[in-house]
Amino acid sequence: MANHALMANAIRALAMDAVQQANSGHPGAPMGMADMAVALWGDHLRYNPANPHWFDRDRFVLSNGHASMLLYSVLHLTGYDLPIGEIKNFRKLHSKTAGHPEVDVTPGVETTTGPLGQGITNAVGFALAEKLLAAEFNRQDGKVNHDIVDHHTYAFLGDGCMMEGISHEACALAGAWHLNKLIALYDDNGISIDGQVKPWFIDNTEERFKAYGWNVIGPIDGNDAKDVSKAIAKAKKEESKPTLIICKTTIGKGSPNRAGTAKAHGEALGAEEITLTREAIGWPYPAFEIPAEVYADWDHKDAGAKTEAAWNEKFAAYAVAFPDLAGEFTRRMKGELPKNFHQVAFDTVVAAHTKGETVASRKASQLALEAFTAALPEMLGGSADLTGSNLTNTKSTAALRFDAKTGAVVMNVPAVPAKQGAEDEAKPEAPAEVPHGTIGRHINYGVREFGMAAIMNGVALHGGYIPYGGTFLTFSDYSRNAIRMAALMKRRVIHVFTHDSIGLGEDGPTHQSIEHAASLRLIPNLDVWRPGDTAETAVAWAVALQNQSRPTALLLSRQNIAYAPKSELGDISRGAYVLSEPETVGLKSKKTAAVIIATGSEVPLALAAQKLLAAKKIAVRVVSMPSTTTFDRQDVAYKKAVLPKKIPRIAVEMGCTGGWWKYGCAAVVGIDTYGESAPAPELFKHFGFTAENVAATVEAALRD
Repeated sequence: MANHALMANAIRALAMDAVQQANSGHPGAPMGMADMAVALWGDHLRYNPANPHWFDRDRFVLSNGHASMLLYSVLHLTGYDLPIGEIKNFRKLHSKTAGHPEVDVTPGVETTTGPLGQGITNAVGFALAEKLLAAEFNRQDGKVNHDIVDHHTYAFLGDGCMMEGISHEACALAGAWHLNKLIALYDDNGISIDGQVKPWFIDNTEERFKAYGWNVIGPIDGNDAKDVSKAIAKAKKEESKPTLIICKTTIGKGSPNRAGTAKAHGEALGAEEITLTREAIGWPYPAFEIPAEVYADWDHKDAGAKTEAAWNEKFAAYAVAFPDLAGEFTRRMKGELPKNFHQVAFDTVVAAHTKGETVASRKASQLALEAFTAALPEMLGGSADLTGSNLTNTKSTAALRFDAKTGAVVMNVPAVPAKQGAEDEAKPEAPAEVPHGTIGRHINYGVREFGMAAIMNGVALHGGYIPYGGTFLTFSDYSRNAIRMAALMKRRVIHVFTHDSIGLGEDGPTHQSIEHAASLRLIPNLDVWRPGDTAETAVAWAVALQNQSRPTALLLSRQNIAYAPKSELGDISRGAYVLSEPETVGLKSKKTAAVIIATGSEVPLALAAQKLLAAKKIAVRVVSMPSTTTFDRQDVAYKKAVLPKKIPRIAVEMGCTGGWWKYGCAAVVGIDTYGESAPAPELFKHFGFTAENVAATVEAALRD
């Protein structure tokens, strides 16, 4: 019989010792939540320490990531590849025990947490992916249920997560989606950095979550492992709602002078207080020493191996009964694209080039999506209440819906794609036929940009789907930190940002993106594309889908963009390429005097300026640079070939000019003020986005 008290005290001891040695960290939450961890990891969680990535494991998310020593202690004690030396190296350079948990750094960590509220939102994404994969792949063969996707998502969260607005966005959606396999345990200790939260956190959490459509259990004694275990068992029986278990705990439990105080939250207890705590909890062992019997109580290697082996047998039977589905499931969980992907991408780009349509790049995006979503069933799209404007739905992506009574995924809903209208309204077309067993793949996120972005991170982390979602570019500010987290975690998440400039017109400066492209380009490991026509947009999508280790932001126009004639298509994927040489406009013998660099809707402007300059015998090369981030990764030789040295460069983009100077530009035609409310053509003229002004800027640069 396991000794729950000793198991919990092992967490408390490791947490206070590691934080003390690092002289940095948060001992209070791990000490307060230790009994919750004993209940979950000891009695309920399905996992195998020897194989942290086996598919049908339960997922655990520590949303209050500052309590990282709770997770590191449990991972060490249960048998993951996290030796005591790594616990001693807590918060040290290159250790596996960073200040906040990081996925792909520490075995057993499912997502990087720390920015409060995003962990529970990631957990919603995990649970959504599990539910959709189960609906898509689980089958019945006679009396045999082949439930190869059947796991829970658990999350610990604290007051900070509750206060962050993103938790409202995500948890409301979890209720709407009936994510009954999502179980969140709320560490209700009433303490944050500034002290007792009562003066500023007066929410009735129980009623709040009931209003979301959650099953709420408690408050219970979160410092009683048996009570917590009973609550989890009850939550697992819920068939149509996610569950919140409210666990009343004492932060820093066991510390005679720090328990229940803000002092326990974010600083080491101190040597004297640690000695007193050891005496108070009956832990006579030296720092970082765990007795063998406690290791034995925690050890999960044999049990985990048996659990995984049982699932492997189940999957083997599934593969015999449904070999095609098993192969498809395996491919998608590996994150591999279909074998015909490159042909699909090639055909899509060539078709765009052949047709040469003049459309807004948001429409060009939908045209590309029609091809890609038909070929890639793993593409899971959506929009933050702007579907008719973002054009993120297609004939292959029906709306995702759930049965109001049972919570089950509604299958085989016909897709009704939005058609671009003059006022950005959805105009339905005839529904497409949907094959048997098809789930809806277009999510109505509502007006929840931040929640959408972080949920997509969770979906990507879970595996099985490639998430993409749309909103206006100016609202990327709402979702920025989740975009940053996707880049930090190296996950394939695709953001569709439309209405990318003053070109959206009368909605004015509140909606007109000025600094956003430059700002997104500053995020390391984020690919940013601002394509200029249908071919560039198709290439951008193809590259984004192949970016297995980085997210992508696609910046797309509301206004139509004329197709730019091209002699070849191969270099578009390199982020920048020579679009038009001087001889294209009749200057065969003239030496190139300048290079105009343009992105997106400004590419036709650059081409028009090139013609004006040619009339004055000024030879100009036009370079289209749909992705500065991709171009920056190219080799030096290619960069020099596209942007030759000692030739003046002039950039043209409807946005902040700051980022363009790194390319050695002599001038930039941009906008460093906020926009105005007026029709787009008037704004272009007012802010100098005319062929005449671009040509004059080139001439001025050459004179200088």
